[in-house]
Amino acid sequence: MDNIEHLFLLTGVLLCLSVLATLVSARSGIPILLIFLLIGMLAGESGPGGIQFESYSLAYTVGNLALAIILLDGGMRTRMDTFRVGLKPALSLATLGVVITSGITGLLAVYILDLGWLQGLLLGAIVGSTDAAAVFSLLGGRGMQLNQRVGASLEIESGTNDPMAIFLTLTLIALITGEMNSMGDALLFLLSQFGVGALAGLAGGWLLVQLIRRVHLASGLYPLLVAGFGLTLFALTAVLEGSGFLAVYLAGLVLGNSRLRNLEAILPVFDGLAWLSQIGLFLVLGLLISPADMWALVLPASLIALAMIFIARPLAVLASLLPFFRFNARELGFISWVGLRGAVPIVLAIFPLMAGIEEGSMLFNVAFFVVLISLLVQGSTLPPVARWLEVEVPPEPAPRRRSMLGIFKEDDFEMFLYQVESQSLDGVVVRQLTFPPHCRVAAVFRGENLLPASGSTRLAINDVLCVIGRSTHLKTLNNMFGGDIEVAREKARAFFGDFILDASARMGDVALMYGVDVPFDEQDLTLGDFMLAGSSGHPVVGDHFIRYGMIWTVADVDGDRILKVGMREHEPS
Repeated sequence: MDNIEHLFLLTGVLLCLSVLATLVSARSGIPILLIFLLIGMLAGESGPGGIQFESYSLAYTVGNLALAIILLDGGMRTRMDTFRVGLKPALSLATLGVVITSGITGLLAVYILDLGWLQGLLLGAIVGSTDAAAVFSLLGGRGMQLNQRVGASLEIESGTNDPMAIFLTLTLIALITGEMNSMGDALLFLLSQFGVGALAGLAGGWLLVQLIRRVHLASGLYPLLVAGFGLTLFALTAVLEGSGFLAVYLAGLVLGNSRLRNLEAILPVFDGLAWLSQIGLFLVLGLLISPADMWALVLPASLIALAMIFIARPLAVLASLLPFFRFNARELGFISWVGLRGAVPIVLAIFPLMAGIEEGSMLFNVAFFVVLISLLVQGSTLPPVARWLEVEVPPEPAPRRRSMLGIFKEDDFEMFLYQVESQSLDGVVVRQLTFPPHCRVAAVFRGENLLPASGSTRLAINDVLCVIGRSTHLKTLNNMFGGDIEVAREKARAFFGDFILDASARMGDVALMYGVDVPFDEQDLTLGDFMLAGSSGHPVVGDHFIRYGMIWTVADVDGDRILKVGMREHEPS
């Protein structure tokens, strides 16, 4: 068999094993990225695969390429409205938080590994940032519905904290090798990483949107255009000494929130590209590892990993968020726990090797072990920790499928598919339903049959409805058709309470109706104003506090305006 055939065989087998491993992850709860790493290690020269791979430069190239695609995809899937509650705290975590995490971890590494000060701080910088691939994969793939403040802060942090980690890593390498002699050079490099990266990303995203609006291509070519543009933007930004990672994330954010009809062709392809990038990246990084070398550092690397998880990250979160933002203790606890490390630290750990630093090999192995511990300890426990800290909210109803129709270039009509699951809709005639303006049932499917979507059509359980509307109609349609309404109401009552009240109600009226002992000076407050006074910053669904013997919970919001409030009796444990 020729070498090219060997390569194709190995690539195909590893890809198939990695894809099938997602089933193992779903059933066992083991983070899928950890499984990808282990498959790579088993395929390496120390495992049964026996593949000899020692090209750090190739791994560095693959790492940058894969991370660029992952961040571009992550940006396209981040909704702009999450920036309302998550941007400022995420930027604090992405800058000050990374510095504190890196500093504490580095100082501990100096004593645990008996390193010099600069070398220890370099290890801290390498493992100092959370990883976008890990955060996007684990938060998005576990079926968790976090409150918007927590989820948005974590996603935006993971997409924007790479420039600080790269700055710290390259600056420390330059100090160790003698290539940088002044703090002025370091400050200029920091400003260029963030400033050039942000400007290039926003400008590049705008240009990409304009380009897609003006060119007419086959639908399958738009994802290739976006991928090519994203890699070009990444490279040009890096040439200008900005952060290519930040640039592609922001460009994806601008594109994903543009409401272009061509997104219907772009997003599904990028979903596959992002998965392929994660698989390829973690397989290649797994191939680099020599288990024999890594096991020699098990004890000190484990101590560093656990110190980072239980000391450095929590202290960094407290220092970055507590003085500036109104996060409660449960939210701070969960954000501290989701300090997931992944591909970025391993890619950064290649930098010292390529720079010829004497301790480079040890730093690489320690960084790899820190990633393994982080994915295993933190990644595998996210759902129970989220439930324990009460940062989950009931999942919102959603259509089984949605797709743009491609009629208008912007603000296009969409097709929403719903299955009738609620008994309250069984036997209801279509004309009895109240739809938003310019929103209609286009088709009704029953079994294998297509029924006429006339006003006299009577719905039945398990019917599939094809509804035409716009994204602005989605909330109303979800409340009408999104799953079993009775079950959803039961879940809502369990979370929000038996009474879900309009936020415009006066506290005095609430006190009279439900027997709550509200002080006189608060009786003229609306329920919404009462909740705002006790909420943590921008209100989000799930915000709650205990007062006057009741648990008050935000049940619905529109921007910063609270619409509904749940109320249930507090039972002291």
